[in-house]
Amino acid sequence: MLSNYYRVIAVDQRGRGRSDYDPNSDNYQPAIYCQDMFTLLDSLGIDEVSVIGTSMGGLMSFIMTTLAPTRIKSLVINDIGPEVDPVGLARIQSYVGKLAPPETWDAAVAQVKSINGPAFPDFGDAEWISFTRNLYIESVEGKPKLDYDASISKPMDASQTAAVPPDLWQFFDATLSKPMLLVHGALSDILADDCVAKMQAKHPTMQYLRLENRGHAPTLDEPESRLAITNFLEDVYNN
Repeated sequence: MLSNYYRVIAVDQRGRGRSDYDPNSDNYQPAIYCQDMFTLLDSLGIDEVSVIGTSMGGLMSFIMTTLAPTRIKSLVINDIGPEVDPVGLARIQSYVGKLAPPETWDAAVAQVKSINGPAFPDFGDAEWISFTRNLYIESVEGKPKLDYDASISKPMDASQTAAVPPDLWQFFDATLSKPMLLVHGALSDILADDCVAKMQAKHPTMQYLRLENRGHAPTLDEPESRLAITNFLEDVYNN
C-alpha cells in the first residue's frame, strides 16, 4: 500500500528473517539495532526518514530520534511507550526463544493461537494461518520453524536493561517536536492507558488511534490502521 507512494524499506533486524544470525548473542539489543539502522541508511544514502516501529521497533524509533534528530522526519509508533507494562514484558520473555518446535503447520497455528489469542479475539482460521505463516518458515526437514535466532532472548533474559532501556521518557522527549501517530491496542498488556495519557500530555499534537479488538500488537493491516497511517504520512509530506 505505502510503496505505491513512498520508498519503503522493510527491515529484518539482525537474527530475524533474511538477516544473518549474530554469533555473539550479546548484540541482540536495541542499542545495536539502532546502530544497524543508521548503517543501513548511510549505505543507501538516505538522510531523513519517517519510521514505523512496532513494539521494540517503537523503542528503537525513540532512541534513533534522540541520537540523530535531524534524520527522523516523523514517527508511527505501534503499541509501545516510554513505560513498558511488566506483565506483558514477562509474557514475551516467557516464550521468545523457548518454544518447542512444532511438528506440523497445524501445530504451529495452535502454538501461535495459544500465545496470541487474547490479542486478536476476532481472528478466524484464515487470519491465524496467515499470521502463523508470517512467523514461521519451512525447515529443510519440511517442518515449521520460527523465523528468528532463538538466541535473541539471551540478553533480555540476562538483563532487564537489554530488554527495555532505562528511563525511556528521556528518549520520548526527543520526539516532541516531531509529527507522531500512536497506534494502541485496547487489549494491550504492553502499553497501558495511563502511559498513553502521559504521552498525550507531553506531546499534545500526537495523533492517536485506539483499536478495540487488538492487544499487543496491532498488525497494521486493520482498515483503521491503514487509513490512519496513510492520512498521517500524507499530512507529513504534503503540508
